[in-house]
Amino acid sequence: MTDLLPFVADLPLVDHHCHGVVTGDVARAGFEAMLTEADAPSPLGTSLFDSLIGLAVRERCAPVLGLPKHADPGAYLERRAELGAAEVARRFLRATGTTDFLLDGGFLPDSLTTTAEFAGLAGTRAHDVVRLEQVAESVIRGTTAAGFAGAFADELGKRAATAVGLKSIAAYRVGLELAGERPSPPEVEAAAGRWLAAGGGRLADEVLHRHLVFTGLDLGLPVQFHVGYGDADIDLHRCDPLLLTGLLRATRGSGVPILLLHNYPFHRQAAYLAQVFEHVFVDAGLITHNAGFRAPAVLAELLEIAPFGKVLFSTDAFGLAELYHLGTALFRRGLSDFARTALAADAMSEKDAVRLCALVGHENAKRIYRLEHV
Repeated sequence: MTDLLPFVADLPLVDHHCHGVVTGDVARAGFEAMLTEADAPSPLGTSLFDSLIGLAVRERCAPVLGLPKHADPGAYLERRAELGAAEVARRFLRATGTTDFLLDGGFLPDSLTTTAEFAGLAGTRAHDVVRLEQVAESVIRGTTAAGFAGAFADELGKRAATAVGLKSIAAYRVGLELAGERPSPPEVEAAAGRWLAAGGGRLADEVLHRHLVFTGLDLGLPVQFHVGYGDADIDLHRCDPLLLTGLLRATRGSGVPILLLHNYPFHRQAAYLAQVFEHVFVDAGLITHNAGFRAPAVLAELLEIAPFGKVLFSTDAFGLAELYHLGTALFRRGLSDFARTALAADAMSEKDAVRLCALVGHENAKRIYRLEHV
């Protein structure tokens, strides 16, 4: 395997979508559970170490812990426990070359580091991204159907004051076929009434998910959407980003960036949307570490049509600090391989390659999330 191009190896990165890390040590079963999106990670005696992500951990993560490449899983986990969770997190996070981490703290927050704790372990900046559904679910039981819209807007405004972006998980709840029209106040009140009548628990109403998005757009912060690959709670066929076309048409005049996260296996569709809609941006997070050594192929397919100014870097790492390291290392490999192939074909100059890799690695994210002003 060729070395990374120097300007990719040294490229500062902004991880525009990720989560916290676990604060305690994990046994093998817990470790393997966080290597997958599956609910039951090791059925019938199988192991996640026997997958591309498991092999990548043994290849790329073992040396960071002072072990040889391809270390045995047992030896790897023993060494991890010996170092302790905090030291493991420090090693992996600080090895990424990431200047800014943008954290969605809305999923299982009690089991992960806070944003401040994460920044301390990483030794660099970390910023909050507010999950819209978490805010809505926190206010619904303390209000009425008529008062929901105002209560949500007030609480979202408070949380957004110290955040750099917002996120929708409509894909998990109702799919991405959201209508392009902003719901009317009577529609929102009626939907909130149905939600309250059902107990005000897990939000899964297309009208309300759409209302959350439009309320978020009012604040002018970038809005992220989970797209594609995720856990078994998703109906994947409803997570094709092309289903968002109506909403994207309706919001293109808002001036607010919309970020399509993950996207696999719909990354080519997402790349098309980034090309034709001026306010749409994409990444290949989550699949990068899951695909292991095949990750460069996915990134190359994303870059087939998405303009360089519309592509961002993310890991979508959750729980295990190894996933930050893998997501970063495999992204660098993919970006380097893509640029090297283009250089060999004389499709770009080295000056252009340096500039375009910087756009994808950090400049697009800094511009979109206004990180220079934070």
